[in-house]
Amino acid sequence: MGVLRLAVGVMGNIATLSLYTAPIITFTRVIRKKNTEEFSCIPYIISALACLIYAFYGTPVVSYGWENLPVVTIDCLGSLLESSFIIIYICFAPVREKVKVAALSILMILSFVFVVLFSIFACHDRHQRKLFVGSIGVVAAVVMYGSPLVAVKTVVETKSVEYMPFYLSFFTLTSSVLWMTFGLMNFDLFIGTPSIMGSILGVLQLALYFKYRKRGIKEEPNKWDIEKKGEKTDVELQIAG
Repeated sequence: MGVLRLAVGVMGNIATLSLYTAPIITFTRVIRKKNTEEFSCIPYIISALACLIYAFYGTPVVSYGWENLPVVTIDCLGSLLESSFIIIYICFAPVREKVKVAALSILMILSFVFVVLFSIFACHDRHQRKLFVGSIGVVAAVVMYGSPLVAVKTVVETKSVEYMPFYLSFFTLTSSVLWMTFGLMNFDLFIGTPSIMGSILGVLQLALYFKYRKRGIKEEPNKWDIEKKGEKTDVELQIAG
């Protein structure tokens, strides 16, 4: 593994770790309130699957030697973090949601086990294993990168960046660009391709942030222009509609 590529991988690890640890704030609130509120656990299950697949993809079983060691390290850590979030969610979710998330988690684990076993016993050489595992990894990663589109939709509808913090958008772009570079430096499209979508999404998030940041975060009513107190605000009109 080239020194420059290794350096890019280490920087990718640092940027991605910032993304993987971001939900700690959310789950700290879940533990404190003993309530999962209304948010979904599905993005964390998808992220866990993507991390598991890419952690396996980076091992010598699939890749050539340890050429993708940085991928293994960050995705092993990501798998542990995402699994922790899922367990916390199950502990504090309503019974019906517990059953749903537990069932999806078991399906996710079985899917990963199938990928591992099929690649080992049905794929007869490393090229076939790389093609099979990498293709599934790309699909999982694209779905994972697509999850923040919900936040993008909310920003456009509310014209507020309350639900899309700047640092998350920044590290989404930084992480994606670094992993895209890491993959393309070794002509590994299974690593570089999903990051293209992540880069596009990161640019979109930052563009929306700078467009709507002057609107501020919706807070108490006295934030609105007092000269228009005889008129309905955009939020009031949305509620009325």
